[in-house]
Amino acid sequence: MTKENKMGVMPVKELIISMSLPMMISMLVQALYNVVDSIFVAKISESALTAVTLAFPMQNLMIALGSGTGVGINALLSRSLGEKNFDKSDSSANTGLLLTFFNYIAFLIIGIFFAGPFISTQTSSPEIRAYGAEYLSIICCLSFGIFYQITFERLLQSTGKTFFSMISQASGALINIIFDPLLIFGIGPFPEMGVAGAAYATILGQVIASMIGLFCNLKFNNEIHIRFKNILKPDATTIKDIYFVGVPSILMMSIGSVMTYMMNLILGAFSSTATAVFGVYFKLQSFFFMPVFGLNNGLIPVLAYNYGARNKDRIKEALRFALLLAVSIMIVGTVCFLTIPSLLLSMFNASEDMITIGIPALRIISLSFPLAGVCIAMGSIFQAFSMSFYSLIVSVGRQLVVLIPAAWLLAQTGNLSNVWWAFPIAEIASLALSSFFFRKLYKNTVSTM
Repeated sequence: MTKENKMGVMPVKELIISMSLPMMISMLVQALYNVVDSIFVAKISESALTAVTLAFPMQNLMIALGSGTGVGINALLSRSLGEKNFDKSDSSANTGLLLTFFNYIAFLIIGIFFAGPFISTQTSSPEIRAYGAEYLSIICCLSFGIFYQITFERLLQSTGKTFFSMISQASGALINIIFDPLLIFGIGPFPEMGVAGAAYATILGQVIASMIGLFCNLKFNNEIHIRFKNILKPDATTIKDIYFVGVPSILMMSIGSVMTYMMNLILGAFSSTATAVFGVYFKLQSFFFMPVFGLNNGLIPVLAYNYGARNKDRIKEALRFALLLAVSIMIVGTVCFLTIPSLLLSMFNASEDMITIGIPALRIISLSFPLAGVCIAMGSIFQAFSMSFYSLIVSVGRQLVVLIPAAWLLAQTGNLSNVWWAFPIAEIASLALSSFFFRKLYKNTVSTM
């Protein structure tokens, strides 16, 4: 246990690549699953695609709770390893697993009682309501897979074992992709289940991914020790430390649920097709945002470890390199959305009306991608240094203070294409806030090391 972790000694660029690349690959596979899932659902009908879009805010809230808790576990565990406080790192892992169980219980209750009413607030179409309620209730009631998948992957990421995190996430996504057509259309011995089949395929992938994550932690993650008896004996101080970082992250990601819910309402006033286009955009943009988030997930433990070790030069080099990579990925995304929007939309069995609405939507929104890359890279230091409330302020400012009001005001022009300009406007505001907080934190922490 006294051997120096690679996050303190490996050359920084090589370390960032080795930490981030497996997660970037696994998240690309995850993005592929998201797109393939919607492609198959779109073959049922545009109403089915719209229903899944309306379920997304609640799914995003679920991921926000799991990932935000995981961010708190990740930051505390990595920092404890950097400080050579191994009792604290073990407590972080075991207490985190108990918190994960309570996260699942919360969404089990939501799935049983609130899935249908939630969908009904966004549409008056009986067909869309039926599809959405069926899909969302399955996703919520069986969400234990996604919660434990996220937590086990975060434990692997916290100790630098991102290859095994990649195996877990990629395996789950591939299982999902394989079973989507089998369960949706009833191929071979499988029953035809429609939208419910897409939900069950998702659950199956998540459960298998969580099982692989558990195995990899028990077999290969020697820097932490998972013990059932310790899970049942949570440490109050550890819970406080996890949620000191985790709650702002949960709130920050939950704001995305509020944003998508409000955008669904704004766009639904134009047509259900406009809402479907918004859902397709979210699937497509994941091809570029997910790798950048994978880079971010690889960067956070590197920054946290070297913050605990008080290594200023490694922190500075890691930030510079990650910023360059993030912006480069986002520029590729902008070029794709600007040049081949009709091809991207056609993958979703898009009608002529959907293509007419979608082409300007993809082109306008993509202008904000490079700015988003800068903000994501700078935001990693907020989480790594346990200052996630800065990220929360940025997220609130971008999505609730700027994006939604701008979209609503632009919708009053009666021109749907104008609404999409709310995204670049919001990203400019996000960049200004991110830059302000980054300079403040950097000056008060890194510069004084």
